[in-house]
Amino acid sequence: MTAQAPSPGLARVRHERIPILDGWRAVSILAVLGAHLLPIGPKWLHLNDEAGAFGMALFFTLSGFLIVSFLDAGMPVKTFLLKRCARVVPLSWFAMIFLVLIEKYDFATIFRNFVFTSNLPPVVLFHGGEHLWSLCLEMQFYLTVALIFLASRSLGKWLIPLLCFSVTIARVMSGTPISIITWFRADEILAGGIVALAYRGRFGLRAKTALAKLPTWPMLIAYLIVSHPDTGPLQYLRPYGAALLVGSTLTNAPRSLERVLVTRAMTYIAEISYALYIIHGVLSHTWLGSGDKLEKYLKRPLLFGLTFALAHLSTRYFEQPITRSVRQRSPGSAMVTH
Repeated sequence: MTAQAPSPGLARVRHERIPILDGWRAVSILAVLGAHLLPIGPKWLHLNDEAGAFGMALFFTLSGFLIVSFLDAGMPVKTFLLKRCARVVPLSWFAMIFLVLIEKYDFATIFRNFVFTSNLPPVVLFHGGEHLWSLCLEMQFYLTVALIFLASRSLGKWLIPLLCFSVTIARVMSGTPISIITWFRADEILAGGIVALAYRGRFGLRAKTALAKLPTWPMLIAYLIVSHPDTGPLQYLRPYGAALLVGSTLTNAPRSLERVLVTRAMTYIAEISYALYIIHGVLSHTWLGSGDKLEKYLKRPLLFGLTFALAHLSTRYFEQPITRSVRQRSPGSAMVTH
């Protein structure tokens, strides 16, 4: 089916960049790095678990918001898929090749990791690549929304919320507050898509106005609460806590928060965030992550330093040249990419 040409209004939206989203992306990766590599308070407070859940849901919300925004603005589905593959596949496959070279796996495990289905039962993630489950969810989401928007742009308005609420209901019915399996986790990324549709006025002016009026600080407190593993059933609201927090800052963020999130440092961390995510997990599987508790933490400064250095080099000299090349060769290349 031929994609509809975007209207002039949609064309203007597709060039829009929202700087504060880069700040939230930086917050999400810093929370994940902290959860995986540092002791955050006493164990009994479970703050590492909270930081991990907080960071990943925030990351997924941002991804869902941006992806649905691109497609709803009229980005051709073929262009979208090419850009997403160019963004995700090269570095992730490079990391997977490294992991396969240092440890033996059967063909089925290798195949499922390389085609991004290793987070589905039975889960078969590489050692040192356990964190790559999130890429599986991302790629599966890309394909799903691409099919939705290929069929009809207006279909997204109904199917994305329906899928999101269905996943949440499945989590509640199965008693699964958090999971790496797609049908028990995809509501975090779909909730971001709902915010994108509301922000773009797909649910009417009243919904868009209500989104703009959300108070950010109460949303942040609520999100911190529902991200904690000891809050029981409230954890089922985590996708919506992340989505409402991001939504509350799209047009009316508190000045004090905005000043922090749009700094050059946060923008830079957001720029290299994907590489930081991939590389930190792989390096943790090497000598840098080995040893007893004391030895591991003594190595942490070196691990952090090497992670950031490699992430910088990967982003600037490996990933960005690839994505620029694909963007220049694809229709709709003027659209903003994150």
